[in-house]
Amino acid sequence: MNKLRFAAIGLIAALGTAGVAAAQTTWPAVRVTPTVSPSRAGTRGRPQSVKLKVVFHWQSLGYADQPIVTNFRILFPKGSLYNGGHVTVCSLSKLSHRGPEGCPKASIEGSGTGTAYANTTQTRPRITVVNGGASKVYFYTVLNNPARVQDPVIGRISRMHGKWAYSLSITVPQNLQIVAGVPIELTYLNVAAGKGRWLETTGCDHGSWPFSATTKYLNYNTGATGESSFAASVKCHS
Repeated sequence: MNKLRFAAIGLIAALGTAGVAAAQTTWPAVRVTPTVSPSRAGTRGRPQSVKLKVVFHWQSLGYADQPIVTNFRILFPKGSLYNGGHVTVCSLSKLSHRGPEGCPKASIEGSGTGTAYANTTQTRPRITVVNGGASKVYFYTVLNNPARVQDPVIGRISRMHGKWAYSLSITVPQNLQIVAGVPIELTYLNVAAGKGRWLETTGCDHGSWPFSATTKYLNYNTGATGESSFAASVKCHS
């Protein structure tokens, strides 16, 4: 009788563990590929203007399991210089009401594209990178499926010390996370920016510029949250 009771307890415990495992959320791995051109670094006395391209690939889990990307945090290396406060700026008010076409042409710093699930179909956001000043950059995003939405996504830039020069933090607005009741689930993003002296380099330590990126997620079905990170580097020389 005791053997049967212990066996039943063991079976219940095993089923309970399996249920917990089944309830756990799998978060997609993220792979980030940065490119900086030119790769020859400037100096503090003679900074080198550069163009930065960053490509995000998220592991595809299928539309039923792909989470919403809610936040980005990108760390930029020592030897990089952000001059948003010293070049032409577009105000958030002007960008919000008139779009990039209403901004000074010189404030437009780049563009981007992406791929995301919108239920069972794909949607392709289009992005315009706009200079917002010394501590902000705007990613004006347009979606046409499942409904047309256009809104600036605010990137906040903070100075750092040591290995990292800057942190770029981005929160995706709610109206771009869920459109017409449909979650927008990113799988690919490609953004390139840099005109004039907006982005510059002032040095190259140990032959490479390191980068770090973290993306945070929301599971639309369960409300669970998580994140994935990726470290990368770009070769450089003095």
